[in-house]
Amino acid sequence: MLDQITPMVLTFNEAPNIARTLDKLAWATSMLVIDSGSTDATLDLVARYPQARLVSRTFDTAAAQCNFGLDQIQSEWVLSLDADYELSDALVEELCSLRDDPLTAGYRASFVYRIHGKPLRGGLYPPRTVLYRRRLSRYVDEGHTQRIVISGSVQPLKGVIFHDDRKPLTRWLASQTRYSRLEAEYLLAAPTKGLSRSAQIRRMGWPAPFLVFAYVLLIKGCALDGWSGWLYALQRLLAETMTALELADQRLRQAEGVADDA
Repeated sequence: MLDQITPMVLTFNEAPNIARTLDKLAWATSMLVIDSGSTDATLDLVARYPQARLVSRTFDTAAAQCNFGLDQIQSEWVLSLDADYELSDALVEELCSLRDDPLTAGYRASFVYRIHGKPLRGGLYPPRTVLYRRRLSRYVDEGHTQRIVISGSVQPLKGVIFHDDRKPLTRWLASQTRYSRLEAEYLLAAPTKGLSRSAQIRRMGWPAPFLVFAYVLLIKGCALDGWSGWLYALQRLLAETMTALELADQRLRQAEGVADDA
């Protein structure tokens, strides 16, 4: 079913990553790249791939961007990727061998996290449904990211995807301000019963940064990965700390608003 799959990639200033992502999609007869205003070399790099169709759309939310992309695709299957994903050779071989099972609506893949190209022993990135039937799928926003909703059965893939973001650390730091605000808004608005246990802990605020730091270093084994492991652990510590700060700030603002109304 390989000729029935259209890869879809979202980009914004992804020059350090995009070539590695698209190189692993050489098997695709067509792929869709949705750019939201890149000012670096991203567009020039994408233009080197003759099967890549580039469209531009101003970014509003992650789900809206993905749903826009789905409306531009005609194939039965979509392979949705971030611009810092790299398919493993094993996963490419697996895609080549897939048969179109009418009872299957999607496939999810597990991830191996890389720091500057070095794979870590473990990470917090969960499996994601990346391959799915276009007509049975739609995206909804969830915190700073998006979640795919699929009408039908989702099966696991054996091959993995490498998450390997090589953009400068300053770019990561700048993104966290917006991400932490969106995460806090989502955690505060969601009903408790609709949250996982880990999300409920995150909503408490203060425990999450310390627990995540210890979990990544000790349980996931990143303490044994040298500076790459420590960088990843410190990133997760800072990300959770910023979310905890946003949670505290938004709670105080809400309480202040209630007091002013009274």
